[in-house]
Amino acid sequence: MSKIRAAITGVGGYVPDYILTNQELETMVETSDEWITSRTGIKERRILKGDNKGVSVLGIEAVKNMLAKTKLDPKEIDLVIFATVTADMTFPATANIVATAVGAVNAFSFDMSAACSGFVYALATGASFIESGRYKKVVIIGGDKMSAIMDYTDRTTCIIFGDGAGCVLLEPTTEDVGVMDAILKSDGAGESYLHMKAGGSRLPASHATVDAKQHFVYQEGSAVFKFAVTNMADVAAQIAERNKLNAENIAWLVPHQANKRIIDATASRVGITEDKVMMNIERYGNTTGGTIPLLLWDYEKKLKKGDNLIIAAFGGGFTWGAVYVKWAYNS
Repeated sequence: MSKIRAAITGVGGYVPDYILTNQELETMVETSDEWITSRTGIKERRILKGDNKGVSVLGIEAVKNMLAKTKLDPKEIDLVIFATVTADMTFPATANIVATAVGAVNAFSFDMSAACSGFVYALATGASFIESGRYKKVVIIGGDKMSAIMDYTDRTTCIIFGDGAGCVLLEPTTEDVGVMDAILKSDGAGESYLHMKAGGSRLPASHATVDAKQHFVYQEGSAVFKFAVTNMADVAAQIAERNKLNAENIAWLVPHQANKRIIDATASRVGITEDKVMMNIERYGNTTGGTIPLLLWDYEKKLKKGDNLIIAAFGGGFTWGAVYVKWAYNS
């Protein structure tokens, strides 16, 4: 019997209309376009505006975009996984909200929290459900409304993050394509370097936590940078070596869009030239769980059946991982 693999058979994405430029940030905090660009590679990021709008808005639009392109009846979807750290509410899961909104009434759904590595974790998890033979159509969403947890008086973090979401459809195949391999890692020792102090059960919301600005992203940038450069690059190289992939037969490196210097270091470690590196950080910034599916959305028309993709990410926690995907269709 042929091995069942999970093939990506459709991609969707969505970013809000409002563009927060480096020039606008110059009026908000002590920074400059040159300083931001030289250190991060970011020129602008998208922000979701409006009352009572959570990350579900982004996820719903991304899935609708995918459904329109694939002509898939949402009632056929078996499972929806939403990788996010900015859920609409503590419960219910934002995936539940999205599934109902798009008409996936026969799907079960849940959220996955692994910070910037969330989509990589969710992709590997969704692939396992497909490989089991139990489910035929699985939607993996990655997205965050980072503006909701950003302190726009903190020049070290507010310049980095933006809002956006993307998704992929996974379906079974017996062809030599799909999710071929995955390496996933985590280390809780990274907690102190990148986290949000309050809002969980350890430190519930109170007047004191709000006054102390403990509901915003806290990051020790230099420490996170060092860990990310090493671990994201190493895991990308590890999965390439394990699958006998190299600069000649890798079509694309699909790296999490945290910082251009981290992306460059990962490409160098794998031996990939810049023309084979997917990048849109200059337009969207770091959308956390959204960066990788948004890359696939932006680059979909350039992908060809059989292309070897190395997807790699690093996130708070710490979490990191890489997935080897062989692309399943021509756009």
